[in-house]
Amino acid sequence: MLLNLSNHPSINWSKKQLLHSKDLFASVLDLPFPIIAPNAAKKEVYNLARKYASLCKKLLSKSLNKKNAVHIMGEHTFVFYLVTMLKKQKIKCVASTTSRNSKQNGSEKLSLFNFVKFREY
Repeated sequence: MLLNLSNHPSINWSKKQLLHSKDLFASVLDLPFPIIAPNAAKKEVYNLARKYASLCKKLLSKSLNKKNAVHIMGEHTFVFYLVTMLKKQKIKCVASTTSRNSKQNGSEKLSLFNFVKFREY
């Protein structure tokens, strides 16, 4: 199982990303990324990461597949704490990589991101 902990629900992923994730992990389960206030204290973010580490471990323990990982993308300090905690528990963590295609339309810049692969933390 790939546990998708990001602000991007798998229902909105490209066909390529969905197929790739299912090839690697058989299934995807979305876990919405927490809202983290920009003025949150370090300890608050750390404690939230501890809570999510426990939740991720619990959800992955229910997986019938042995190829499991957490896809984690979001607020950097939370991601750092959570990935560190999960890796200590031997839980694989991955990030999605993309190529960016930008188009300038007057004073507006439009960026399109195309999934490339998952990269392990």
